[in-house]
Amino acid sequence: MINFHYETAFSLSDEKEYANWINTIIKSEEKELGEVNYIFCNDEYLHTINVDYLDHDTYTDIISFDYTEGNSISGDIFISVERVGENAKEFNEEFSVELLRVMSHGVLHYCGYKDKNNTDAERMRQKENEKIAMFHVKQ
Repeated sequence: MINFHYETAFSLSDEKEYANWINTIIKSEEKELGEVNYIFCNDEYLHTINVDYLDHDTYTDIISFDYTEGNSISGDIFISVERVGENAKEFNEEFSVELLRVMSHGVLHYCGYKDKNNTDAERMRQKENEKIAMFHVKQ
């Protein structure tokens, strides 16, 4: 099950389309869907989580808590809509594409992809691009 929660005025235009896409990502990685919660929030909300739970006093676009067991993908993905907007401007990207990047990024972590070194980060970026391209493909 994929759930969407909103701690800000932002909301997805078509939750079903996004849920189907996330499920397609998970299947394309030969994993099974458990329960994935997307929580859309603002910078301050995510900053508080970053400080309280990760002891990081920084702003970020995404924090994910992975509850995956075996091949069953589960977790909570917190996304700062403000930070996604700022990143889109910084990288000269459409907000909608940057949002897809961040949404796929969280699930890709659950599928086992890392991004702490340059090689892993490059592989993650390739996977993000692959999954973004799948968004409008009808299954």
